[in-house]
Amino acid sequence: MLPSITFLLTATLLAITPGPGIAYVVARTVAGGRAEGIASCIGTAIGGMAHVLAAALGLSLLLAQSALAYTIVKYLGAAYLIYLGVKILVSRAASTELPTIERAGTSKALRDGVLVEALNVKTAMFFLAFIPQFVSANHALASQFILLGTICVLLNAAVDVLAVLAANRFVASGTAKATRERLLSRVSGATMLSLGLIVAAANRES
Repeated sequence: MLPSITFLLTATLLAITPGPGIAYVVARTVAGGRAEGIASCIGTAIGGMAHVLAAALGLSLLLAQSALAYTIVKYLGAAYLIYLGVKILVSRAASTELPTIERAGTSKALRDGVLVEALNVKTAMFFLAFIPQFVSANHALASQFILLGTICVLLNAAVDVLAVLAANRFVASGTAKATRERLLSRVSGATMLSLGLIVAAANRES
């Protein structure tokens, strides 16, 4: 099964939308240099794959039992994406400020990256909301989920690496930084909201 163009476009758009993941790897780069930043990218990718595999095994068992469950999960996922978008857009506190991170060495940066992503409930929720919108009930669900999830993780990792390589440009200070944070927050919220509306109306033939 090949991923659809719609999936690839939306997954790419979501990957390049700045968020906590990019902020984390950039902060790690600022604290410990490029090597720690790259190590943290590898770690978050491993953590992301843990979510993909867990969701693929659990969700596929559920959805295989009932067409109604399949439909419910798809629409709940769309609703969750819309909720995230609205929440980001209306939140005055939304920001892409870098977390405070100390230099730790590449090995610890890798371990921390795995733990940060693997223990991130929001990542699990996002995969459960996003990927089912693009799987077909007529094919093996687990293999579809793993394929699409892996593509998402690889896209996110590629963007994270680019962010690490350009970290100095992300760490500007002053008014320009505050303005950029507000803009990125709005872009992130609008992306989530638009995606939720699109998937709610599409894929009904799946």
